[in-house]
Amino acid sequence: MQHTFSFFEKVQARRGGLNILASQDAAFRCFIESFPRILLLSLNNHISPTLDILQNIGIPADRIPNIILAFPPILLWNVELLQTRVLALNQIDGVDKDYAKLMLKYPWVLSTSIQENYKEVLAFLHSVKVPKTWTDRAIKRQPQLLGCSTSKLKLMVDQFAELGVQRKKLYQVITRSPQLLLQKPEDFLQVVMFFENMGFDKENIGRILARCPEIFATSISKTLQSKIEFLSRIEVSKAYIPLVIRKYPELLVSDINKTLPQRIVYFMKVGLSEKEIALMVRKFSPLLGYSIKEVLMPKLEFLVNSMKRPVRDVVRYPRYFSYSLEKKIKPRYRVLKGRNIECSLKDMLAKNDEEFAAAFMGVGKMLVCPPLSSHDKL
Repeated sequence: MQHTFSFFEKVQARRGGLNILASQDAAFRCFIESFPRILLLSLNNHISPTLDILQNIGIPADRIPNIILAFPPILLWNVELLQTRVLALNQIDGVDKDYAKLMLKYPWVLSTSIQENYKEVLAFLHSVKVPKTWTDRAIKRQPQLLGCSTSKLKLMVDQFAELGVQRKKLYQVITRSPQLLLQKPEDFLQVVMFFENMGFDKENIGRILARCPEIFATSISKTLQSKIEFLSRIEVSKAYIPLVIRKYPELLVSDINKTLPQRIVYFMKVGLSEKEIALMVRKFSPLLGYSIKEVLMPKLEFLVNSMKRPVRDVVRYPRYFSYSLEKKIKPRYRVLKGRNIECSLKDMLAKNDEEFAAAFMGVGKMLVCPPLSSHDKL
């Protein structure tokens, strides 16, 4: 292990630092200087069998040098030890012999200390009511968790708890965004403060964390602030921005170069003004996440071409786009058309099935039994 640290120190001291590990040629000299024993190993009896094992478990040949440079001891182990360390990964539920993915993400997953730390991580997360299955899912996505001390994990779990994210919410968060457990508490708190400065209380910040945890792993200046500026550009006033985000926090991690502008351009092409679009976003911000081709376009075409309604009806009720075209919009439209009834989109769609039937199909009246006559009672 000392040789490994010496190797990384030498690489760090070079121009470019640890980034030169990505360049195999540049790192090779440091590698040999730190592990001269490599030159004494038998090519046929040691090195080739080791490389064969790595390839057989699914690591591409061109990625093997990266594995070795990131975790040099692997080349010094005998074949039996390497196989034992690889098989030990089966204790993680769901690995299913897909060892390569774990190793490519984190070659150190084969080290003794990391594998022993698995039990510690498992025990800690179990103590905060995270089931093993969910812990293993998080580890599969972010195996670097196994290199993290439980005291470090506790710092972040405590931060989540202060926002009301515990038990089921907790393991949903760490499964979707396990990288949050590797964050520095101060970096996480900066994002919390970002929301507090917008007027969110801890309860609502916790809801955002539970719904879209990846937000808390992003850059405030490069990602979050740019979305706020985008909303301002489309004339969503500062007072309404927190409401927009509360309804659709995923907006903060949407693509500001493609996804968001494309929706705005589409609505403008169908004849809506910037003010009308801003009003729609204020009322129902999730529409900025809907696919143009699969959701917005077919529903708007049905509204205009089949229902013969003006495009601006969606400005009054943008939630129209949230309903299923085949299961709700079309069937209810046919009922209303068959009865020659006209109503707003909200009256047509916002009611549940029972309310709709009572309002437009007379079902409610039919369910009220007439009083029995004296003759009927006989």
